[in-house]
Amino acid sequence: MPLFRLLLVAFFALQLVVVPAVAEAARQFVDAAGRSVEIPDRIERVLAAGPPASVLLYVLSPEKMVGWVRSPSAAEKEFLAAPYRDLPETGRLTGRGNTANIEMVLSMKPDIIIDVGSVDATYASLADRVQEQTGIPYVLIDGAFARTPETLREVAGLLGVGTRGEELASYAERTMDWQKQAVAGIPDAERPRVYYGRGPDGLETGAAGSINMEILDVVGARNVAALSGSGGLSNVSIEQVLGWDPDVILTLNPDFQKSVMTDPTWANLRAVKEGRVYRAPTLPYGWFDSPPGVNRLMAVTWLTAILYPGKGEFDLRERTREFYRLFYQVDLSQEQLDRLLAESMGR
Repeated sequence: MPLFRLLLVAFFALQLVVVPAVAEAARQFVDAAGRSVEIPDRIERVLAAGPPASVLLYVLSPEKMVGWVRSPSAAEKEFLAAPYRDLPETGRLTGRGNTANIEMVLSMKPDIIIDVGSVDATYASLADRVQEQTGIPYVLIDGAFARTPETLREVAGLLGVGTRGEELASYAERTMDWQKQAVAGIPDAERPRVYYGRGPDGLETGAAGSINMEILDVVGARNVAALSGSGGLSNVSIEQVLGWDPDVILTLNPDFQKSVMTDPTWANLRAVKEGRVYRAPTLPYGWFDSPPGVNRLMAVTWLTAILYPGKGEFDLRERTREFYRLFYQVDLSQEQLDRLLAESMGR
C-alpha cells in the first residue's frame, strides 16, 4: 500500500480514537444565570471569584483551591487546616474592591472559575467577559442561604467530591430543620426585632432583601431596618435606630459592641437596657456575615441560643466544636472555644 494511503488510514483511525475521548472530556453545566458552560470532566484546579466562593471551596475540597481571594490573617489561620491556610492570595474578580486581573487568572492556570452569591445580569456579564478573555470556564452559583444544602451538593458534584458534599449538606439540612422545629410555636408578633450594626459606629446595616441579612429570615427574626426600604447595605442615622427600638442588637465589631453599651445616645434602646447586644464570632469567617457564605450556617445555632433562650436545648460549645471539625477541619481546644464565644452571649 502506498505510503500516503497508509498515512491517511492511520490518520482516520486516530480520529476514531481521539475525537470521542475529547468529546467525553467536557460536559455542559447550566449555572444559576442560565448560562450553559462547557466544563472539564475532571476538575483539579479551581479559582474562587469572591469570598463566599473561597469559603465554599475550602469546606468542600481545599486541595483543589489555587489560592485565597484574600490571604487569611494570622488569627484566621489558627482556625483553618494546614497546608491550605498558606495558599497564595489571588485577589477577587467580583464585588466591591475587586483586585484580581486577567493576567493573574491566566497565571494560576485554573480548570474553572466559580463565583457564589447573588446572581444578576452584572455578574453574568462579568463571567462572560472573563471567560471570553481567558478561555477558562466561569460558572455562577446561587448563594442564597436557604439553598445551602442544594449549593453544597451542586458544587460538590461539579468538583467530583459528592460524598463530602452530601456529608455537609445533610448537616445543613438537619441544623435548619432543627431550628425551625425549635421555634415553630412562636407567633410572628412575638419574634424578636433585630438591628444589625456594621462598622465601628454601627450605623451601616442591611435593608430588606440584602444578602447580608437573609439569615434573620431563616431563623424567623425580624430585621428592623427592613422598614427603611429594600436593597443592599446602606448607612442609617442614630435617629432611625432609636425610632426602631430593636429588641436585640447584633454586630461583628467589638468597638461598636463596647460603645453601644456605654454611649448615652444608645442608652434608652430596649436592647441596651436589657443587655441584649451580641457580637457574632468572626474566626475564621463571620458567623452572621462577612462573607455571606456557607460560613453563616453556624449562625443558625448561635442565633437560636441568643434570640430564643430556652428553645431547642443544646450545648453551644459542643455544636461549635462539631461544626469546626466538620466544615473547617480543625479540632478546637477549650481555650479556642473560650475566645470564639467571648462576648457573643450578650453584655
